[in-house]
Amino acid sequence: MAAFAADPRLRIGLTGGIGSGKSRVAAEFRRHGVPVLDADDAARAITAAGSPALAQLVERCGATLLADGQLDRRALRERIFAEPRLRAEVEAVLHPSISAKLAADAARAPGPYLVFAVPLLVEQDLAREFHRVLVVDCPEALQVARIVARDGVTADSARRIIAAQAPRAVRRAAADDLIENEGAPEALEAAVERVHRDYLALSALPPFPPAGRGGQNSRP
Repeated sequence: MAAFAADPRLRIGLTGGIGSGKSRVAAEFRRHGVPVLDADDAARAITAAGSPALAQLVERCGATLLADGQLDRRALRERIFAEPRLRAEVEAVLHPSISAKLAADAARAPGPYLVFAVPLLVEQDLAREFHRVLVVDCPEALQVARIVARDGVTADSARRIIAAQAPRAVRRAAADDLIENEGAPEALEAAVERVHRDYLALSALPPFPPAGRGGQNSRP
């Protein structure tokens, strides 16, 4: 994702395990007027019906990934979980285009700092792309409950999805900033407001902390 590294602004990498509440945190940043560049949104854009990236995925993985001409994301996710070696092939197809899309969107986005929502930031060793890494976390039991309620899957399926991601301890160790999302919505809002104030202060005082040191930068 180095394509956006030339942007002179402070770059925050937002991540967390599935069901941790990344989307809610991203929404809170947007409420504060902060641009949030979402890797999942970029992936959806570049794999739209008729896109070159979708054609490449179908060529590598088969037409079973399609539903009415659109990418069946759940089918792709299930294939990746069932065939771990397939993940690298899918990433090789998607990542360059996702990076370019994020870079283009970032160049058009106003604001003193940028938040990049990257679900697999730790798994893909992308901390090096950001000045700070913000991790959203919660206990696994709460992740499972949220996934079951949101996606209508079984608890066992939810646990398998969680197990395919980086362990909580590894993700937390990569954090420069950590938001614990296991309480009331008001607590999450207050936590985002706190780090937002920190990032505003930091963005006004370049040079920024060295990028690529996830979990090692001191607080602003």
